Parts: sequence; C-alpha cells; structure tokens
Amino acid sequence: MEKITAGRDQLGEFAPKFAELNDDVLFGQVWSREDKLNPRDRSIVTITALISGGNFEQLVFHMGKAKENGVTKEEISEIITHLAFYTGWPKAWSAFTIAKEIYEK
Repeated sequence: MEKITAGRDQLGEFAPKFAELNDDVLFGQVWSREDKLNPRDRSIVTITALISGGNFEQLVFHMGKAKENGVTKEEISEIITHLAFYTGWPKAWSAFTIAKEIYEK
C-alpha cells in the first residue's frame, strides 16, 4: 500500500497531531490490516459510511480509491441504490453524481 501523506500535506502545520493520526494510524495502521479486511471491502465500508453521513467531500477520494481497489461501476451503482432506502434519496443522488464522474473517467 502506498504511503498516504494527505494529512501532513494539507494540515501538517495547522493540525500536526491530526495529520499524524490520519497518515500514520488511519491509513498507515488501519487500512494496512489487509489480513483482517481486504482493501476492496474496506473501501465499500468506507464509502457506505461517508454516504450515510453525507460526507461528500471525502467521498470523492474514497470512491476513486474504491475503483482502484476493484469496486466496479455496476457494484457502486448497486451499493448506492441500496443505500438510498436507508440513508435518503438526496444522499444517494449526490453520491451518484460523484460516482458518475469517477467511473466515467
């Protein structure tokens, strides 16, 4: 897994501890536990949580990562359709806008 430095790159000077936790713990330790949950499934869990919470700014990165981790266009479409009934239609619509942009590249 490639080393993630987004925390340090974007918040390192402003919030160094948060940046450290983001890069070293979340992405360095949690995401790297591939023997416990593979990256594809981790991506599905993450995008589900982000859509549920309406965290669309972070969804852009994680949906791209899901695509890299093997989640297909058909699967992402089915995931969002399923979530629409549990998280709300507007959240699903917003997620589809992001998915369409990412999966049509």
